[in-house]
Amino acid sequence: MPLDWLPTEQTTQDATNADCRIRFSRLLPESADNQRNDHAHGTPNLSEPPRIEQDMSRLTILEFPDPRLRSKARPVTTADFTPAFQTLLDDMFETMYAAPGIGLAASQVDVHLRFMVIDISEEKNEPRVFINPEILSKDGQTTYQEGCLSVPGIFADVNRADRIRVRALDRHGEPYELDADGLLAICIQHEMDHLDGRLFVDYLSPLKRDLVKKRLAKQRRGAA
Repeated sequence: MPLDWLPTEQTTQDATNADCRIRFSRLLPESADNQRNDHAHGTPNLSEPPRIEQDMSRLTILEFPDPRLRSKARPVTTADFTPAFQTLLDDMFETMYAAPGIGLAASQVDVHLRFMVIDISEEKNEPRVFINPEILSKDGQTTYQEGCLSVPGIFADVNRADRIRVRALDRHGEPYELDADGLLAICIQHEMDHLDGRLFVDYLSPLKRDLVKKRLAKQRRGAA
């Protein structure tokens, strides 16, 4: 399934029939000059926290093989807990719910900080913020057919731990630990991959990854 997400029939019962596709518009980093320089070199500017536009509510998703998706996000620090950061969290949830969706990692919207938002509830009333998440333990194994809006239209089976224990900070910087299983555990692992510069296609063979690149390139040519 797309774990920024669109469940397939295989996982409909776990996702409680949630339609989970997410769409974004652009989040501008720091300044226009820095944006041009960073994009020209294919790497984000991580020297200081990104400047977040206060009036934006929709964010643009980066698509494979954009090299910025391969950047490893840096930890969120005390200095990052600003009103603008809280606005970004709200905008990420708003975008996710409007899509509708259940998960979004900051790296996918060109903000290379270690945080993500998730809500797998059918009623959209269980928002979860994971800042500087780390998996403390894993147990069991399950296979889900995953996809991703950074790799549109592509799906593949991925093996992941069925149960995990994760430690993170909430949106106010308070630490907590959470035991997760099933869909929530898969979603957390998928989004954490993004923070480390990994995509679900990395679990495929090199041949299949090349086929994915060619298919996406063909799709883009057709849309041009």
